[in-house]
Amino acid sequence: MREVMSELLGWWEAGETVGVGTVVATFRSAPRPAGASMLVGPQGEAVGSVSGGCVEGAVYELGQEVVGTGTPVLQRYGVSDDDAFAVGLTCGGILDVFVEKVDRETFPELGEVAADVAAGRPVAVATVIEHPDPRWVGRRLLVRPDSVDGTLMSERATDAVVDDARGQLANGHSATLTYGPDGERRGEGMRVFCWAFAPAPRMLVFGAIDFAAAVASVGAFLGYHVTVCDARPVFATATRFPDADEVVVSWPHKYLAQEVEAGRVDGRTVLCVLTHDPKFDVPVLEVALRLDEVAYVGAMGSRRTHDDRLVRLREAGLTEAELARLSSPIGLDLGARTPEETAVSIAAEIIAGRWGGTGDRLSTTDGRIHAHEA
Repeated sequence: MREVMSELLGWWEAGETVGVGTVVATFRSAPRPAGASMLVGPQGEAVGSVSGGCVEGAVYELGQEVVGTGTPVLQRYGVSDDDAFAVGLTCGGILDVFVEKVDRETFPELGEVAADVAAGRPVAVATVIEHPDPRWVGRRLLVRPDSVDGTLMSERATDAVVDDARGQLANGHSATLTYGPDGERRGEGMRVFCWAFAPAPRMLVFGAIDFAAAVASVGAFLGYHVTVCDARPVFATATRFPDADEVVVSWPHKYLAQEVEAGRVDGRTVLCVLTHDPKFDVPVLEVALRLDEVAYVGAMGSRRTHDDRLVRLREAGLTEAELARLSSPIGLDLGARTPEETAVSIAAEIIAGRWGGTGDRLSTTDGRIHAHEA
């Protein structure tokens, strides 16, 4: 929903009614992740996408029907359907799409959600998408780290969903959660889709060099909140890094330690050490590699620089297990030469690490393209 929030909010504020279709589960090679949304506007406008073009027509028609009836619908599209080809999902994947009517009456809290998302405040929207009792379907909770708005039709179910929604907020992933009809942990019958609107994950880039500008650019493109940090004020300027969200003049190891102490480094944070100068990169790597919860630590440099760096880090007391967390030389082997190409190789390694990819050419591998659900 994040990508269509501005259009949805505009219609909601104007008192209009919108049909909203959201991908709530994907199987095999589905083209869009869970949380991708499509709007059917009050004048028949189509905004957003649930499948990159495969089933938009079918979802559009269903959205119009749901606006008319007011009854939400959970619909599966994919190769398991007899009419899969008719709706256009020929890529081999399967999508579960939840279609609902959204206006000021059905979703009065939307303005609050939009304000939280815009301000970077974590909020989860947990919506019942399937239940044996149709009165449950469409009920929702707004879950924040320290508060809850709304209730389901039992205290047990509410408590279970709130606990799990906070877990989804912590890892920043939207997902469909399954329970028994009354929120039983071991059971089936109730499915709840949890939109986790967490702040953007952070990318910390250490070293204000030309490669850093390219890494900052691709990091911003991937949705990271990008910080470039360097101790040299003549190089660490906003002008040189227009795609970075912030540019900090500080010794890298001091800045990282401060951010860790402030609680602004978590399991989604990626760290790119591009200084390839031991007086900068060894101290910051001492801090970085001792952190239990970061997604990625990469360091730029030649093989010779890497070997020298390992010697220095061992002398500083780092264990072999801690050194094993280091991706160095940074990036996948793409044959990259330019800063932009190198940034792509670094981004590719980060993505592969996040989803368990091999980095191999898909044409040389077998099995599923997407090994893990989004």
